[in-house]
Amino acid sequence: METITLRGLHSVSEKPTYFDQETRTKIIDYSMEVECLATPDEVLNRLHDIIAERNQIRVQGANRFPIKVGDWRRIQLCKNTFIHRGVPRGWTEEWTAFVKSGHCMALMTARMCLAPFTWTEITRMLDPVGIDRWPFDMAQKYGMRDGYVCPVGGRWVVGFWSPRSLDRSFTHQARGLLFMAASAAAIRLERLVGYDARRIDSRACLTSRERSVLRHASIGKTVQETANALGLGEETVRSHFKKAQVKLGTSNRTHTVAEAMRDLLII
Repeated sequence: METITLRGLHSVSEKPTYFDQETRTKIIDYSMEVECLATPDEVLNRLHDIIAERNQIRVQGANRFPIKVGDWRRIQLCKNTFIHRGVPRGWTEEWTAFVKSGHCMALMTARMCLAPFTWTEITRMLDPVGIDRWPFDMAQKYGMRDGYVCPVGGRWVVGFWSPRSLDRSFTHQARGLLFMAASAAAIRLERLVGYDARRIDSRACLTSRERSVLRHASIGKTVQETANALGLGEETVRSHFKKAQVKLGTSNRTHTVAEAMRDLLII
């Protein structure tokens, strides 16, 4: 059983593998003092210096989610994406090119999640294949065996990496400390990057009829079944689909339903 105090985290029954007492105290202090840091680099560098000094875990970087769920091509280094200088040389270029291609399972998962997760956990849960697995294999190529992904407020994700697997020795205590620090870092980065008015009411404005036909499609209803259920003509249903597709910038019926669900326009 472990207990927590403000200035430090004290183990009653066991000593955690990650973060000794001094490091734990520094992480807590960082979470309270990060508002004094003047640049995104300082925010990441200070956190990295604290956790990497005595542990095999490193700061990877931070990414501000795009306004549109699938719009990863707008990633811009030093503007909405910040990679720590300690990341292995060559990884950043490959990762950025991959994300801009539109395939980014880890980032999309982070945007939908409320809780942090390790790379090992996400691969076990989703069992990615082909191109979806490529980012994990690429990380392995650069000596990044595992990582810890911290989503913050549906707006930011702060990532860590490690040259070894984050197994059971990566305790809930250590996870909580990193998540706390990541949350504080994201809040400070949001202030430094600046307010984006486009984020307010930025989702596509679908009409009630458009949402209705998409909702029925999401549970497997055909156009005819949707028309009968809503008391509309089949051509009217198709018209609502087409209008929703244009608003969401999607390419077909399946893509339209998926995009509406990702943006929480239908449930």
